[in-house]
Amino acid sequence: MTTGGLTRDLHDAIVASGYFPQFIEATLAQAIGDERVVNSVVHHEATFNHDAIHRHVTVLVLTPTRFLVSHTDDGDQPGPTQALSTIESVALSQIRSVSLTHVVTNPERYGTGGMQPTEVWLSIGWGVMRRLEIEPATCGDPDCDADHGYTASDASDDLTVRVSSAADGTGPLHRLIDFGTALQRATGTGAA
Repeated sequence: MTTGGLTRDLHDAIVASGYFPQFIEATLAQAIGDERVVNSVVHHEATFNHDAIHRHVTVLVLTPTRFLVSHTDDGDQPGPTQALSTIESVALSQIRSVSLTHVVTNPERYGTGGMQPTEVWLSIGWGVMRRLEIEPATCGDPDCDADHGYTASDASDDLTVRVSSAADGTGPLHRLIDFGTALQRATGTGAA
């Protein structure tokens, strides 16, 4: 069943986020158009500073031809309440990498007694953003004061979503695993 181009599951997850659901649904429905939603996940994050709470909802949608990323945030202008929604549409053929990281505690007991991942990270790269990290190199000797130059790492991860069972619950964690696996299969960047 669909609601304005969105599946019932996607509609329900957006409503459950509690953050301007009609606005998020309208912008997503416009981007989805007449395509079918194959899989989706909604991730709601709240950050706090000394005098305010800032909300951010990320919605990931997989269609037969595209990967849609929707970001909705609080506006920061004085005056009436604002929300900003940006949707990026990426052709599945443009996705270069899909990494799904599972974190478990007590891995020796994994698979027994209900042991499950406690955290999952989904990182997706399609070549828009690159991150270069440079730091001083060391030799491992705590008393060494020689200059060993620098080490650098170059990463292409345009999006990373982290879900933990402690903060988000096991349902959202498993939905992120299902979405990441579906995206890996659709793009040919993961397990078949």
